[in-house]
Amino acid sequence: MARPFTPKVVTANALLEGDVIYQCSDDSWTRDLRRAELLMDADTAAARLARAETQQHAIVGPYLTDMAAGENGPEPVHFREDFRRTGPSNYAHGKQVELS
Repeated sequence: MARPFTPKVVTANALLEGDVIYQCSDDSWTRDLRRAELLMDADTAAARLARAETQQHAIVGPYLTDMAAGENGPEPVHFREDFRRTGPSNYAHGKQVELS
């Protein structure tokens, strides 16, 4: 029996800076998870990931990750993605200061 689909976003790393980025509905990329396109079905998710995989000039390692719909946009459901969203944790700087 197949597992039910859970909402997802396409995420990757920016090729030049290495920052975590998320795919928007207009095919652009954002560093702000709240602006990412939340994919609600498997076919759309597969198509969006396939599109991302053609953008090797701008991104590295695209993949689908589980998210939940939140008040302000997609929210991570796994620790790994929450950690990626906030960046390095050795001291408060950059995204950690902006997201707190």
